[in-house]
Amino acid sequence: MKVIINADDFGLTEGINNGIITAHTNGIVTRTTLMMNGMAVDHAIKLAKAHPTLKVGIHLALSYGKPLSEKVDLLVDESHTFKFTKYETNLTPLEIEQVEQEWDTQIQAFLKTGLTLDHIDSHHHVHGWACLQPVVKRLFDKYQLPFRYTEQLENPSDMSLTESLWLDFYGDLAQPNLFEQLLKQQVETIEVMTHPAYVDETLLKTSSYTYERERELDVLTSLNVPEAIELI
Repeated sequence: MKVIINADDFGLTEGINNGIITAHTNGIVTRTTLMMNGMAVDHAIKLAKAHPTLKVGIHLALSYGKPLSEKVDLLVDESHTFKFTKYETNLTPLEIEQVEQEWDTQIQAFLKTGLTLDHIDSHHHVHGWACLQPVVKRLFDKYQLPFRYTEQLENPSDMSLTESLWLDFYGDLAQPNLFEQLLKQQVETIEVMTHPAYVDETLLKTSSYTYERERELDVLTSLNVPEAIELI
């Protein structure tokens, strides 16, 4: 079985960035995804360039922070912060048009960093919203990069990074028996979503998922990879 261990939220805070690097250099994390509207993006880019074995994708944002585009007024509230939450909602055609503009802007910003863009996923899995599937398809056609698996992808065999996505390495479910659980899945490729970090003040002010990230980091840096697993 081929397994991707992806660390989300790269670029959100320096504590997250440092935790992800530790989980890669001293643990089993193989890839990460960068939030271009995070608070520590430059710090993340510097770390990524210093650790070229860590593959970096983009973590598209629609439910956190501020947009990178100026003319996406339908997507924000009075403080110019994204108005959407993690909960799926139906968007109007004009809102969908602005989402595509904003996500393309985020991807272009990533490409300007000089890093190689490995794949695409999104904060809170918003790229899996039904109404946004045409946008996902057009971005796939434009950039020819795989997206994180969701059941909504139009053509998963072509568009998806893996055959399946493991979401249970989270909170109390982040356990040392990860590989044992994965090997029970009837797939050849699977991605594991993780959130390792060192907790810093910025994270405490930003996220409700905090010290659990340090627990994830402890597990990710303590596991041995069985022969039946190939990390990619």
